Amino acid sequence: MTGQSGNRSGGVTLIGGGFVADLYMRSLRTFPDLPVHGVHDRDPERLRAFTGHWSLPGFQSLEAAIAATPPDGVILNLTNPASHAEVSRTALAARRHVWSEKPLALTMAEARELAELALSRGVQIASAPASVLGEAAQTLIRAVRAGTAGTPRLAYAELDDGFIPQAPLDAWQSESGAPWPWQDEFDTGCTLEHAGYYLSWLIALFGPVTSLTAASAALLPDKRGYTGGTPDFSTATLFFTGGMAARLTCSIIAPHDHRIRVIGDAGVLQVDRAWDNAAPVRFRKRMTVRRRLMEHPLGRRIKPEGKGHPKVSRKGAAAMNFALGPVEMLRAIAAGRESRLAGAYALHLNEVTLAIQNAGRGGADIRLTTTCAPMEPMEW
Repeated sequence: MTGQSGNRSGGVTLIGGGFVADLYMRSLRTFPDLPVHGVHDRDPERLRAFTGHWSLPGFQSLEAAIAATPPDGVILNLTNPASHAEVSRTALAARRHVWSEKPLALTMAEARELAELALSRGVQIASAPASVLGEAAQTLIRAVRAGTAGTPRLAYAELDDGFIPQAPLDAWQSESGAPWPWQDEFDTGCTLEHAGYYLSWLIALFGPVTSLTAASAALLPDKRGYTGGTPDFSTATLFFTGGMAARLTCSIIAPHDHRIRVIGDAGVLQVDRAWDNAAPVRFRKRMTVRRRLMEHPLGRRIKPEGKGHPKVSRKGAAAMNFALGPVEMLRAIAAGRESRLAGAYALHLNEVTLAIQNAGRGGADIRLTTTCAPMEPMEW
């Protein structure tokens, strides 16, 4: 994948002009020949601010935005999570492909309904996050499959974001002036918001999850006035179809830690920054020093292969190209194949994430009802 959009003439239309939409627009601009048809937001003031900042057409209704999108284009559903299912349903019913911000839906009943509707209308629905298509994830996948660390035995993935309620949240604004929606973030929960960043990597690395043991809890009863019971901590042990196991932890309480480590017979493959497409992948060889077994303290960097993809400079916490998913989806539509992040994959990602979020303090042992095919690596 290069900075040119190639055969992607269908373009995209944004639904929702809030905080995350600015991140998408910065990323879409790295594909300069990718048409952006415009944006719809139900808030007229937000719509004016967003279209003015990005010099885009604005649509006064969802129906007008959908009608302006060609059949081979993609609707980017960037709305509040509570609106994801409704907006996606409307677009799919109109026979338009949909890229949905995470989660695909807040319940599996809604998620299955969307998948069935897409199939019946002959279109695709895919789910964020797209960082699994990025350089760091693809380099890690290649290293695991090449046996760089020997046979993989276990993976640890951390998505701890620090004690977020004490952060200067009111000062966090997007480029077009949208405030970070912290109330929505707390209401949706850190698991639904963030687990996918590494869960998608783990599924790409080891295949679908067959079963899991998880627990979750709301440990902070008051987050800047938010008193809902959505979990702000979760942890899960995941078992994959090929026999691998992984532990995934999410919180907005513990100190910031975004590492993923794949432990193999010969050492450890490690990435330290989940939200950086260009984060280094390092192999820390296992060795014995003065009768002590240890991994190399620095490690050898695994260099990416091919041209990679357009990079986006760090803005706030993320250095991710949010357009990688929609662009891959447009390529898939043009080629007559299913997107890597659509269909059964999107449904499986949603089920695993919801299972972890809903496990509760008593914990849960869950056998997954969905599955998906192994993910093909990116062409580059």
